[in-house]
Amino acid sequence: MTPPSTRTIWSIAWPIMLSLAAQNVVNVTDTAFLGHLGEVELGGSAIGGLFYTTLYMVGFGFTIGVQILIARRHGEGNFPAIGRIFENSLYFLGLTSLMISVLVFFYGSSVLKPFMSSQPIFDASSIYLKYRVTGLFFSAIGLLFRSFYTGIAYTRHLSISSAIMAFLNVGLDYAMIFGHWGFPRMGIAGAAIASAISEASATIYFLIVTIGNPRVKEFALFKWVKPELIIIKNTLGISVFVMMQMVLSLGSWFVFFMFIEKMGERPLAVSNIIRSIYLLLMIPGWALCSVTNTLVSNSMGKGNPEMVIPIAKKMVAFCVISMFIVLTAAGIFPKDIISLYTNNQSLIEATIPSFYLIIVALFFFALVSILFNVVLGTANTNISFFIEAFTLTVYLVYAWYLAVRLNLKIELVWTSEFVYSSILGTLSLLYLYKGKWREKQV
Repeated sequence: MTPPSTRTIWSIAWPIMLSLAAQNVVNVTDTAFLGHLGEVELGGSAIGGLFYTTLYMVGFGFTIGVQILIARRHGEGNFPAIGRIFENSLYFLGLTSLMISVLVFFYGSSVLKPFMSSQPIFDASSIYLKYRVTGLFFSAIGLLFRSFYTGIAYTRHLSISSAIMAFLNVGLDYAMIFGHWGFPRMGIAGAAIASAISEASATIYFLIVTIGNPRVKEFALFKWVKPELIIIKNTLGISVFVMMQMVLSLGSWFVFFMFIEKMGERPLAVSNIIRSIYLLLMIPGWALCSVTNTLVSNSMGKGNPEMVIPIAKKMVAFCVISMFIVLTAAGIFPKDIISLYTNNQSLIEATIPSFYLIIVALFFFALVSILFNVVLGTANTNISFFIEAFTLTVYLVYAWYLAVRLNLKIELVWTSEFVYSSILGTLSLLYLYKGKWREKQV
């Protein structure tokens, strides 16, 4: 047996990259348009957006577990089981996301209030969150479709659905934020509503292309089987640690931004721009992480655990080349990239030091993320959770000390990304070479 060829990796990865690129257009568009309204709107969308993304990670974490199981069953050739996993996951995700949406719509601002010191940013964050959470149900179901198509290594529809979402979001943001094409000028609320509508449209596309699709007929989707608690329980057995890990990870980033909010509106505005650029430049890395997860789980399903380390080495090499090209190109045009988010020259100049720091940090983070997704792909999600929990604890203590205790420059606070990558990478490597993951059954 040999590791998957570069052509195979690329054939799975490029639709995921396009999908992630289109998804990030939503984030970039919201940040860019709101940046032209003012720093309060920019900061408000950062806090409200991170709160929403933390909730989104509940569904994302669950569907990572679904993807691992689907890839494992695909490797085993047990196709009917994939349909049962999908439908029971649909029941669970649908109910859970609706419950969370209702709670946050009515009580989300009460959760935000104790953490914030700026009343204008609190007001803007509350408005953004209230309207943004209306799209949570659709985004959760969309994530389930993505896990299905990624798990069976048929990723074509991911890029198309995300393109629909991106184009709609750009148009609706322009119309609803600034009041064009007959829409009222809604400001930050318009950005949130536009994103929710765009997510719903992408999910509807998934539904249309999946029902009756002969390519996926063998997986027995949409048979509307009765809920099987044993399948939901088994899926949660894999997913629960990933869900906690994702919520903890994004929750930590939310806390990180709370530290920065106490430094003032300018550092918060700088950090929101950096966060958006971070997400944009990491697209190739995250796509390769998803491919890594699928290939590792598939190999384990075929009974070839000896292929995991060769796959990891191949994916790391692929990641080095991809991220070097992307980050080098970005480093040549810092002002041009930052000016997409704001025309305030002093804000652009204030962002440049953090921009260069994050480019270097991203290179190491991408490589570390590949290793971490190898751990995830082995289905040892309890181990991955404890690795992440320990790493984030050190990360937050370090960030708090620099931001709140020492009140250093914002670019120095962002050095916490190096601390995060160093610990996560070291622990992932130790587990892959010393841990007992080869016999893991799911």
